[in-house]
Amino acid sequence: MSLVVNNNFTALTTANTLNATYGKLEKSTQRLSSGLRINSAADDAAGLAIRELMRSDITALNQGVRNANDAISLIQTADGAMETIDEKLIRMKELAEQAATGTYNSDQRLIIDSEYQAMASEITRIANATDFNGIALLNGNLSNSTYDGSGLTSTGQLHIHFGSGNDSAQDYYEIRIGSVSAKSLGLGNTASGNGSSISTQQAAQDALEAIDNAIISKDQIRASLGAMQNRLEATITNLETQSENLSAAESRISDVDVSMEMTEYTKQQVLAQTAVAMLSQANSLPQMALSLIGG
Repeated sequence: MSLVVNNNFTALTTANTLNATYGKLEKSTQRLSSGLRINSAADDAAGLAIRELMRSDITALNQGVRNANDAISLIQTADGAMETIDEKLIRMKELAEQAATGTYNSDQRLIIDSEYQAMASEITRIANATDFNGIALLNGNLSNSTYDGSGLTSTGQLHIHFGSGNDSAQDYYEIRIGSVSAKSLGLGNTASGNGSSISTQQAAQDALEAIDNAIISKDQIRASLGAMQNRLEATITNLETQSENLSAAESRISDVDVSMEMTEYTKQQVLAQTAVAMLSQANSLPQMALSLIGG
């Protein structure tokens, strides 16, 4: 190689090597400081796209777990209210049984019927007052089989969304909760039929069957909600497993292997130190030309 003073090609080559080494050292430092193998699209464009989709699914699944837990709380609220209604229905049957016997006169049956009507009114009050987060549960608002969520207020059956998509077979359940007001159960003076009153002996005898039918209707709603609660609990377990596995997969794509990256960092650090030393030597080469001129 010629000895020249206008251009120091050895120093330029060494400087380029040093710049490349510093770039790798900077990337390694960024990975170690962030804990991520992919810090920008330039690091791994395809991996970044996969990672972000996985992260969105993980976030949605975790929210789905919370949604399902909220639904369980809602079901438990409804079930607790119907348990109280159970007590009222049992008392109403006891009153009907009492009024059905011939040892009471009409005045006494009217007194018994007044408590019977009070129990029916309390059932209706509970049905109208039971709500979860402002959503009435037992007044029949959720009994419609058609769901419509296009408006500001959803109508029809309850829509419980827990999956990361919008597939009815995989991502949500719909829960119908019928009305358990006294009128819906066929009891009390707001209803028509055998359970409306126990003011006479015949009416009290007829009311016994009507109360049994009311208990069966109410228990069918409770059984349906209990089955849905069990299903939601199984769903939560599955969602948590999905989230865990997706998180592990996302980590394998996105996170840095610290041991390997530290090895790379140390390598680039040594190369950078070597390049700096060699650049110093390369910059001194033109001085050899000066020695010839001086000679």
